[in-house]
Amino acid sequence: MDYTEGTDFKGVDYTVSNIPKGEYDNCSFTGCNFSACDLSGVVLTDCEFTDCNFSNTKVRGTGFKEVFFKDCKMTGLNFSVADPFLIAMHFTDCQLSLTSFYQLKLKKARFTNCNLQEADLTETDFTEAAFTNCDFKHAIFENTVLEKADLRSSINYSIDPQQNRIKKAKFSLPAVTGLIL
Repeated sequence: MDYTEGTDFKGVDYTVSNIPKGEYDNCSFTGCNFSACDLSGVVLTDCEFTDCNFSNTKVRGTGFKEVFFKDCKMTGLNFSVADPFLIAMHFTDCQLSLTSFYQLKLKKARFTNCNLQEADLTETDFTEAAFTNCDFKHAIFENTVLEKADLRSSINYSIDPQQNRIKKAKFSLPAVTGLIL
């Protein structure tokens, strides 16, 4: 398996030739296209992705360890099949509609200015996560752990306190009306 460290990748179209399987440590990817690519088995550690397209990318067994995404299109991504070991991801200005985080442990994850419309957040552990200016229209919260999570500036969520763990979570008015009592 290849090992790549500290490399900057710019404008690479991985739909033409898939990213080589291997480990990528402390690498940055800018303006790259991963649309419908297969990242299965790739391990990403301390990597940053800026202005990349991940729509419908396959991530079965992919390792995301302290990975930062900024201005990325990630529509329809199924993170639930990624490698859960040491998973840690943070998102800024990302399109995450129709994305699945089913059953992941994303404690302390950071989501800033993200579109999470119709995302599947079922059974996901977002303990101490921060959702700043995120849109959750039609997102699915079922048995989701939001303990100590911060949703004060987020909108359009519909969360049933009977079916989700929200102890010490932070909400604001009038958005708190998204809690179904």
